[in-house]
Amino acid sequence: MRFSSYAEALNWLESHVDFERVAPNRQEIPTLDPVRDTLTLFADPQGDYPTIHVTGTNGKGTTTTLTSALLQATGLRVGAFTSPDLHAINERIAVNAEPIDDEAFISALERLSDVEAVSGIALTRFELLTVAALLHFSDEGVDVAVIEVGMGGTWDSTNVIDSDVEVLTNVDLDHTAVLGSTVGEIARDKVGIFRHDGVAIVATTNAIVVQIAQVRAEEIGSTLWLLGEDFELEENELALGGRAITLRTPYAYYEEVLVSLHGIHQGVNAATAIVAAEAFLGRALGEEVVVSSLGNARMPGRMEIVGRSPMIVVDGAHNPAGVRALVATLDGAFDVRGDRRCVIGMLTGRDVDDMVAPLVGAGFSEFHCCAPRSPRALPVGELAAALRRNGAVAFEHPNAMSALAHARERSTDDDLIVVAGSLYLVAEVRGELLHVASRHSS
Repeated sequence: MRFSSYAEALNWLESHVDFERVAPNRQEIPTLDPVRDTLTLFADPQGDYPTIHVTGTNGKGTTTTLTSALLQATGLRVGAFTSPDLHAINERIAVNAEPIDDEAFISALERLSDVEAVSGIALTRFELLTVAALLHFSDEGVDVAVIEVGMGGTWDSTNVIDSDVEVLTNVDLDHTAVLGSTVGEIARDKVGIFRHDGVAIVATTNAIVVQIAQVRAEEIGSTLWLLGEDFELEENELALGGRAITLRTPYAYYEEVLVSLHGIHQGVNAATAIVAAEAFLGRALGEEVVVSSLGNARMPGRMEIVGRSPMIVVDGAHNPAGVRALVATLDGAFDVRGDRRCVIGMLTGRDVDDMVAPLVGAGFSEFHCCAPRSPRALPVGELAAALRRNGAVAFEHPNAMSALAHARERSTDDDLIVVAGSLYLVAEVRGELLHVASRHSS
C-alpha cells in the first residue's frame, strides 16, 4: 500500500489495536509468534546489529536514552527505540538521537502494510512500531540498538531480539492486570528478557527481585551484574542543576560526575546507563565520555522546567513508584520559596489513593484536577474525591489548560506548579507552553 501523506500513514497505524490507549489484559495465551513471523518475512533485520534490552517499572526510558548517548559519544552509530512519545510518534525511533524522518517513517509503514496484506498477520500498533524500529535500524546500519521494553518483558513484542546486554532498572506494582499482582510475579515476567551468554544488569537491591534474577541467570547461563556487588553507586547527591554521582563499575571509577537531571532516581538511572554501556563495550567508557554525556543529558517531560514566575515543572509520574520519586525530588531540587500547587490527571487501572497520598503528603496547597486526553482517562470527579478523601483541597476542571490557567491565577511568582499523573497530560501542557504542536492523529 502506498500512502499519500504522513497523516494517511499514521491513520493506517492507528487503525490497529492500541493497548497503550485501551487498557490491556492477558485473557489469551500470550505469544510472540506474530512479530517473529513478520520479521522473518523481512529477513530478520533484528539480527543485523547487536542490541541492549532495557526493562523495569520506572526509569527504563531514561536509562535507554542515556545509554544511547554514552555509546554515541564513543563514536558508535546508535539506534534507540523508546516509548511513549510526547508530541510525535517519530520520537520513538531514533538514530544518534535524531528521530526517524517522515519519509522513512512512511516507507516503513508502507512495507508493513504490504506484508500484512500478503501474510494476513495483524499486529497491534505497538508490535508494528517495534518491527518498524528494527527495520529502520537495519536500513540505517547502526552499530548497536538500545531497545526499551513496552511493558513487562517476557511477552513484550521487543523480546524477539537476541540481546547482548539486558537491564532491569527496578520492579514495582504497575500493570498488575497483565503482569501479576505482586513484585515477585512482575519480576519473573521482566527477567524473561535475560539471554544465554548475555550480561544481565540488575539496578535494584530489592531482595525479592535480586533472588528471582539470580535464579533466572543461573537457569539460562547469563552473567549477572548486581547493584551493590558488581557495581556500586557510592554517592548520589543533590547538585546545582541535577545530581552528583560517584560510581564504581567493573571497569572504572567515576567521581562526582554531574548528571543534569533532577531526582535521586535519575542518579541511579545514569549509573545504570554507564554500567550498561560498559558491559556492551567490554571496557571503560572513560571520564570524558561520561562527563560530557551526562552533563548535557535532557529528558523531556521528566522533572522538566517549562515555565517561570511561577515555576512550572512537568513530570511523567504515572504510577505509585513514579509519584514517590517525584515527591522525593521536590525537596531541594528547585529553589522555590512560595506555595506548591499540582495540576493532576490520571488514567484508570491504578489505585487512585496510592497515587495521590504521597502528593498530599508533599505539602501541595491545592490540586487542580482534569482528565488527560485518553480513552482511559480517570473521571475528574473520582480523582478529586480521592484527593479530598486524603485531606487535600481539590478543584475540578474540564480540561488541562483550564486547570493550569486556574493554578496560575492563584499563584505568585515565587510559587511552584507541578503537572503530573499522566504522560498524556504532560504532553498537552508541555506542548502548549513550549509551542510544540502535536502530530498525533485526532
